[in-house]
Amino acid sequence: MKFTIPKVYPITDTRISGLSHLEQVRRLILGGASLIQLRDKHAPAGEFYTAAAECVDHAHANGAKIIINDRADIALAAGADGVHLGQDDLAPRHARDLLGQAAIIGFSTHSLKQARDAIGHPIDYIAIGPIFATETKRDSEPVVGLEGLRTIRLLDPGIPIVAIGGIDRENAAAVLAGGADCVALVSSVVSEPSEIEDRIQQLLQLN
Repeated sequence: MKFTIPKVYPITDTRISGLSHLEQVRRLILGGASLIQLRDKHAPAGEFYTAAAECVDHAHANGAKIIINDRADIALAAGADGVHLGQDDLAPRHARDLLGQAAIIGFSTHSLKQARDAIGHPIDYIAIGPIFATETKRDSEPVVGLEGLRTIRLLDPGIPIVAIGGIDRENAAAVLAGGADCVALVSSVVSEPSEIEDRIQQLLQLN
């Protein structure tokens, strides 16, 4: 599947924001977000499914798409637009079999080798990071940096690259200029609930 990935790809986090996934999605869409990832490493599966289904309904009613982090089963059950997989999650080929050809499947990579290997998988975008140091994931991989991003961009000019890790309004433009098609952000967008709409709008204005 080919799809046009937006420039800004926010990721929800209930612990950082203090808001439900649905409330984050509402505010993100009001700010202009069109592709949102739901990430929850702590909620029980049933609770996460319920939240995901609510978010999918709201997003689809407002022209936005929802991607579920890690859980292809929840993505399928909730009617989400796709799944974002990590290195230790369900293999992309199995997720494709489960979700179908229309699903958006993203795959996290953390090095040149992982990015090169990912190109052969049935995925729609590669996520690479952390680009900069980040506190969102305390067990994060070594920093890739802008130079690493540029190198990975050369592997396959045709596959969308989502950059993640330590990205904010101040450095997002440099990341996009360094070869990323899209920047994924967590704390720099949702950490101040009252500013979520404004932060998304400002990021979408970047060239």
